[in-house]
Amino acid sequence: MHKDLQKYQDLHSISRRTALLQGISHLLEWDQETYMPSDASAIRGEQLETMAGLLHEKRTGKEFTSALSKLIDLKTGEISSKDLNTSQVSALKRWRRDYIHATALPKEFVEEFARLSSQSLEVWKKARADNAYHHFAPFLDKIISMNRKKAEYLGYKDHPYDALLDLYEPENNKEKTTILFNSLKKFLVPLLKKVSVAKQISNDFLFGNFDHQKQLDYSRQLLDSIGYVTIHGRLDTSAHPFSTSLHPTDSRITTRLHSKSLMSSILSTLHEGGHALYEQGLPTEHFGSPLGEAISLGMHESQSRWWETRIGQSKAFWQHQLPILKKHFKSLNDLSLDDFYKAINKVQPSLIRVEADEMTYPLHVILRTELECALIDGSLSVRDLPEAWNAKMQELVGVTPPTNSDGCLQDVHWSMGAIGYFPTYVLGNLYGAHLFQSFEKDHPDWTSNVAEGNLKFIKTWLNDAVYKHGREYNSLELLEKRTGKEFTSKAYIEYLQKKYGEIYQL
Repeated sequence: MHKDLQKYQDLHSISRRTALLQGISHLLEWDQETYMPSDASAIRGEQLETMAGLLHEKRTGKEFTSALSKLIDLKTGEISSKDLNTSQVSALKRWRRDYIHATALPKEFVEEFARLSSQSLEVWKKARADNAYHHFAPFLDKIISMNRKKAEYLGYKDHPYDALLDLYEPENNKEKTTILFNSLKKFLVPLLKKVSVAKQISNDFLFGNFDHQKQLDYSRQLLDSIGYVTIHGRLDTSAHPFSTSLHPTDSRITTRLHSKSLMSSILSTLHEGGHALYEQGLPTEHFGSPLGEAISLGMHESQSRWWETRIGQSKAFWQHQLPILKKHFKSLNDLSLDDFYKAINKVQPSLIRVEADEMTYPLHVILRTELECALIDGSLSVRDLPEAWNAKMQELVGVTPPTNSDGCLQDVHWSMGAIGYFPTYVLGNLYGAHLFQSFEKDHPDWTSNVAEGNLKFIKTWLNDAVYKHGREYNSLELLEKRTGKEFTSKAYIEYLQKKYGEIYQL
């Protein structure tokens, strides 16, 4: 074996041990959201703080630093070996990027941030349940302050938000995102007004009393149909649906059971299932290296929204699934496919992001992005957040939350310290639409296959297009490589125009 290849394998081995520790930390977080006793939050905070410190030591310690520096110059990024393949060279560049980020943050800061996030999560849960923003506000104030410090540690060119967004969507920044989101607002707000005066759609039959166990049974059937490997995961319930992965053979998801809303659990299951398929599809031989990791949260979101909206809210999907759904819920027996399809795609401005229709969903995310940018640069105070939130909701979506639980307290992200995360939700929709062009070109008959209940070919295509590459490419490189076109928002805008133009006869 060539000595440089041996050095690469040694580096991978060290990094793999760190990934195992990260999986243990993820397991603690998963348990906190699912089965942890309510009184265990304090000790869980200490446990997560300890794990964060260990992980930071592993990622910045002498052993890893020495192994990485033998193959790439940590200051310049110049590769010292000429004998590695292009995938391995790309992995080295990603490792170096992660190393620079990790070494920029002091261990004490990482531990403190983990402890604060764990405590804040529990306070947020109670504050949301009690509609008590004033209880959560002091914690949010600390989280914003620590994220400002994080931005300073990491460094940025124009705006502190750049450093935070870059953690979730590498090589993106506030300016690029603002330009993209402003163009979407310019398109979506007028379209929403057109839809609001069009003939409205009835979706009353989607609301009523729906047995929780039957929802779970149907959700498990859905996961099996899209190719989720159940022996490599599990489905549970939580207040906020999420996906977490410890390894491609252990990728878990949760869904939300809403007794009064049928589509809530169905769409959240498809959404989180899309995340899990990505994680289950990553190459196990590269576990612990960048080649065994997802590209970005934006690309991750493209996979979840792909299954939730492009497939799960298509007429072809329900041509096969509706008869199955009727077996679980007899109240739907007299329903036609056309009426059901229109109902699940009804555009109706709502208060809650995760319950939002496909057209207004990006506006919910844009609102959060603009607000957290303002919180980070200090132009908005935590004290004034509820008022600012309500004003933007009225401006963009046309509704005003009656309570903070329905407004600025509804999302878990800020309580977890995740500032800069929200833009990836819109970027995911845009990435997915851009990628879907290539999928339709390769499978022009996809709707007829889906209408017959054949879905596994989609997972096969996504494995080749996305999963197997790990982080060899960044998001924009992968999109252009697969589609042959530079990424723009055009595909997403055209998709929404066509779909909702037909549904609402615009």
